[in-house]
Amino acid sequence: MRVQVGIIGGGPAGLLLSQILHRAGVDNVVLEARSRAYVLSRIRAGVLEWGSVEVLRSAGIGERMDREGHVHDGTGIAWSGRGRFFIDTRKYAGKPMMAYGQTNITEDLFAARDAMGGLVIDEAEDVTPHELNGERPYLSYRKHGETQRIDCDFIAGCDGFHGVSRSVIPASVLHTVEKLYPFGWLGVLSETPPLEEIVYARHARGFALASQRNPMLSRYYIQCPLDTQIEDWPDDKFWAELKARFPPELADRIVTGPSIEKSIAPLRSFVAEPMRYGRLFLAGDAAHIVPPTGAKGLNLAISDVFYLSRALIAHYRGNDGYLERYSDMALRRVWGAARFSWWLTLLLHRFPDQTEFDERARESELDYLARSEHAQRSLCEQYAGLPFED
Repeated sequence: MRVQVGIIGGGPAGLLLSQILHRAGVDNVVLEARSRAYVLSRIRAGVLEWGSVEVLRSAGIGERMDREGHVHDGTGIAWSGRGRFFIDTRKYAGKPMMAYGQTNITEDLFAARDAMGGLVIDEAEDVTPHELNGERPYLSYRKHGETQRIDCDFIAGCDGFHGVSRSVIPASVLHTVEKLYPFGWLGVLSETPPLEEIVYARHARGFALASQRNPMLSRYYIQCPLDTQIEDWPDDKFWAELKARFPPELADRIVTGPSIEKSIAPLRSFVAEPMRYGRLFLAGDAAHIVPPTGAKGLNLAISDVFYLSRALIAHYRGNDGYLERYSDMALRRVWGAARFSWWLTLLLHRFPDQTEFDERARESELDYLARSEHAQRSLCEQYAGLPFED
């Protein structure tokens, strides 16, 4: 097979890149190691920056999102013993946010690729990029026991943190930076009406989050130790702990019900640079991971795809400027999101080794945020997402 762009990874980053390139006349193929059912079973992020909403609309997959997504003006922060304030992104950044689950986006992308006749090869085993520094890179993989080859001009590595793409970049070229946090998030998905707004809670017992997917689907999280076992957290225990971490007026409004999914996610910050090696370009979790506190993971993947698709389309129209600048441009946004997510994680969580000074300093910073419009404007600008670079 011969295509212009070979894409490794059939999650939202790879599928969105495929969709945008196809609409621009750039032929491509997506290779995914897992089955479609497995990809669609993964429960991930659900808060979209408005820039991400516009990218999805321009890719032709905004109809269901605009119908079912919940547009809101920002996020609340609550903490014990103090009032609650609102991160008003519409007021201070001129942009709202949207709650729309990553699973829904992936479903929309699969439907769009199918409707356009896009080629997505799932359950592709042993996917391997070759000849990345040459003029004729190619991909090999196995399907039904037979080895296949795809020749291409470029390869996009959109296969996540544990994928093959980053691993083929020589250690002498690739530089990685990582920070591991001493806790995780225990998350529950329930078919219950969510709170009217997304709310972060900081409490002496630990962080909690009330999020939303649609009018009858809620997502809740509590901070937990890394050695937490899901079987030790039946639904009743989870709901009791969640409500204990919210102020009473909010806890009373949380509608409980049977969980339909429960999982534990460790928190880490990770950046790999550069995001290009020869004819290979990294995008999404293959290049970076951020704590979910800042709601940046999916949005960063979408911004990577925006930059990379623009660069590849421009190349086929005779302009390589964006292609040469892709890694530097993407990494500026990555590091901005990594810093913001790290800061918000430090502010809202309890750390096992924190001192009384640490606690009082965080309380003072929250008080400052609550009373300073300048501080809230800075917070909202970063939370809502900075504009894409030209």
